[in-house]
Amino acid sequence: MKKFILSAFILFGFASLYSIQAQEVTESVEPKIAQLMDKFVNQNKSQTKIKGWRIQILATNDRQRMESALRKFENLYPSIPADWLHSKPYYKIRAGAFATKRDALRTLYILKQDYPSAYPVQDNEIRPEELLR
Repeated sequence: MKKFILSAFILFGFASLYSIQAQEVTESVEPKIAQLMDKFVNQNKSQTKIKGWRIQILATNDRQRMESALRKFENLYPSIPADWLHSKPYYKIRAGAFATKRDALRTLYILKQDYPSAYPVQDNEIRPEELLR
């Protein structure tokens, strides 16, 4: 009796497997939906910058102070890219490029030892290849 039940289950399994393979799935999309999807894809392909996070190390109106602080940072943390920007009247040093604030906060925790006034800032001008993992 057990052999009969077992063989029935096996036979039923093969039959259902055959019926699943025999089915064909077709997809139909309305033309306006397809146009919208194409437009969405093209707009996203054309974007070269993304929104992300950086860590601001320093903001000063003294360019020489900014340059020496940048050199010091690059010597202390060679694996973290840093750059400066001028937003009148301040020179700002920003380090790293992170996809999420949580990622930036992990690095900020390390940087706080040498830069206690550092804080995360949102940046809309990050290239995807800049992102730190």
